[in-house]
This record gives sequence, structure tokens and C-alpha cells, in this order.
Amino acid sequence: MTLDDLIQRLREFADARDWEPFHTPKNLVMALSGEVGELTALFQWLTPEESAAAMRNPELRPDVVDEIADVTLYLVRLADMLGVDLLDAANAKIDRNEVRFPRKANREGEAGGN
Repeated sequence: MTLDDLIQRLREFADARDWEPFHTPKNLVMALSGEVGELTALFQWLTPEESAAAMRNPELRPDVVDEIADVTLYLVRLADMLGVDLLDAANAKIDRNEVRFPRKANREGEAGGN
């Protein structure tokens, strides 16, 4: 499935349920924020080591996957409603960040990551 396929599937999902009137930018941002909060709550009291191992925890993994999916779906729907091409926007942001945060030489004198 491509991003365009996902956008179309979300459009059809919302249309089949007559949710279009409720999918305003304001409502979608609020829903997105709520889902980010639910994802945050899963990690809130974990140690750095526990958070790094979250996907190996059979009790935590399904919840993390579900919340990441919820965040993704609301973000994709919001971008669609606002006419934002997510891939173009993300690539443009990385381009700006490459200028803002230039590479630094690592200990071996090679270019390092950001």
C-alpha cells in the first residue's frame, strides 16, 4: 500500500460513516494530540532501557503498535484535509534541517550524522 492508497482508504472510511463534517482541522488536531498522549502514556514511566526494549515486550508491543497507527492515521487525515503532501513536506523539512544542523566531523574525521 502506498501513502496515496492510505489517504484514499481513509477518505472512503470517513465518507462511509458520514464523518466528513467532523473532520475539521481543529478536530483532527485535537484527536491527534489525544492519540499522541496515549502513546506517551505507554512510555511515561519506563526507564530508557525499558523504552528501547518496548517492542520486545509482548504485553506492551500491541499497544505501542496501535497507538502509532492511531497517530499515523490522524496525521495522514489532517494533512489530506489541509492539502499538505506529507512526503513533500517531510523532505522539505529535512532539507531545511540539513542547513540548520550541518554535519559535524566524528572522531575519525568522517562526516557524522545529526
